[in-house]
Amino acid sequence: MPSANDIRKGQVIKFNGEAHLVMETMHRTPGNLRAFVQMKMRNLRYGKSLDQRFNSTDTVEVLPTERKTLEFSYADRDAFAFMDPETYETVELPAALIGESKFYLTANGKVEVLYVDEKPLTIDLPSSVVLKITESADGVKGDTASNVQKPATMETGLIVQVPLFIKVGELIKVSTGDGSYMGRA
Repeated sequence: MPSANDIRKGQVIKFNGEAHLVMETMHRTPGNLRAFVQMKMRNLRYGKSLDQRFNSTDTVEVLPTERKTLEFSYADRDAFAFMDPETYETVELPAALIGESKFYLTANGKVEVLYVDEKPLTIDLPSSVVLKITESADGVKGDTASNVQKPATMETGLIVQVPLFIKVGELIKVSTGDGSYMGRA
């Protein structure tokens, strides 16, 4: 097993029996004390972040990881089906793993799935997606004195605040970070 000095950002380690993604590492040698490594990591099961200090000589278990790009196919009641574009296999991921990301999944949309010990643990969305508006109120003519916005429902069920000139049926670009309107597609 590697020492704490050898751990780098992006690796997945086993800490307190749980898989943790290392987000930051800093090697410190304060004054006349022994060197240590300060790690900021995120629990992959619960999503909580924590800072942990390791002695530079401590050994840490690194878990084998793999990242795969998958294409979204369809949603079932409690599972989401994805296709591996290399092997054309269908991979089903539970709804609990997908969470709020379901609002950004469209047919053939690509996501990156992090596998730890051949089990899918997290999915990463692209920074923005293109969605179609299915429902929106008409803007009031003359109501353009300021940046007035109206709610619009997307094809996935996501509600986004859009400018008044956007109509039903248009394609818009939406940020997956905060669900905000970025512009027309």
